Amino acid sequence: MKTNAIRILEQATIPIRLLTYEVGEAHLPAEEVAQLLGLHPESVFKTLVAHGDKSGFLFAVIPAPANLNLKALAQVSGNKRVELLPLKDVLERTGYVRGAVTVLGAKKAFPAYVDETIELWDEISVSAGTRGLQVLLAPTDYLHITQAKLANLVE
Repeated sequence: MKTNAIRILEQATIPIRLLTYEVGEAHLPAEEVAQLLGLHPESVFKTLVAHGDKSGFLFAVIPAPANLNLKALAQVSGNKRVELLPLKDVLERTGYVRGAVTVLGAKKAFPAYVDETIELWDEISVSAGTRGLQVLLAPTDYLHITQAKLANLVE
């Protein structure tokens, strides 16, 4: 299955690996996805959507077991306040359902901020744009293709 995210990576000739896992009706937290795939949980990055009072919408990409530090995201993105987007609005803003959100191929190119721990890994995993499919790639390639800024984003 080719998603917009996979097409973007292939067009940029970025080396990737794809891993699949079974999905059901219930949402699987990113830590459980890591466990199903046999990956270290901190090498699996989840993509959250937020809204800043000055910048508008933005992406925050953090390790699966971590919690987003909203104050840190606000500071690095030039906002006074940042709030997570309600789950009911995620599909409309990104084109992706919960559990499939990725910076790659989103409906609109919002600014992206990635936790600096991404640089600790030779290979990271992010959603490939659909539930049940993860893409593995080098952090440098991810940062380049998403034009994301590095920051300390976790509590």
